[in-house]
Amino acid sequence: MVRYVHHQLITAAEAAVALCVTVPVVFGLRDVPESDAELWRAGAALALVLVISGLLSCTVGWPGSEKRDFETALPLTDPESVLPTPGESLRRSFGWGFVGFLVVAGLVVALAWEPLAVFWPLLFVPVRMVTGAYAAYWERRHGLVLWRGHVADQPLGEKQALYSSVRRPAAP
Repeated sequence: MVRYVHHQLITAAEAAVALCVTVPVVFGLRDVPESDAELWRAGAALALVLVISGLLSCTVGWPGSEKRDFETALPLTDPESVLPTPGESLRRSFGWGFVGFLVVAGLVVALAWEPLAVFWPLLFVPVRMVTGAYAAYWERRHGLVLWRGHVADQPLGEKQALYSSVRRPAAP
């Protein structure tokens, strides 16, 4: 179980790790590309579209949207038995499999086609930051904490991926 907000926001770290691997390899094997202003404008426009998409996913309750997932999260029956400490939650939310996917896909596309495609992991960051920020806002507004993961002994949660528990008061 990992806090949903941590899971969303850790994508920036996963993208940074992927870039640390792919950028030196691609730019070592191919020349460093000259900056093309139109390409960067297209990248900025795509990032804006992804942010708007993330905002819509959080605010419109269509099937599969973040908002619908938040509202259908099952309450944990015994939060103390399944919730990790905050540090452990962050470690569990870092996905080496996702980093591997970013590295392999980035290397293939950047080496076979366009060297600037090495920066494609950055496209995941805006939408995940927006959904992470919205999840923190939703949690605060509802007095709940959202958790992503699998709880084997949770009733009615066989295929459930999102759970909630009451927000604990902050220590003085």
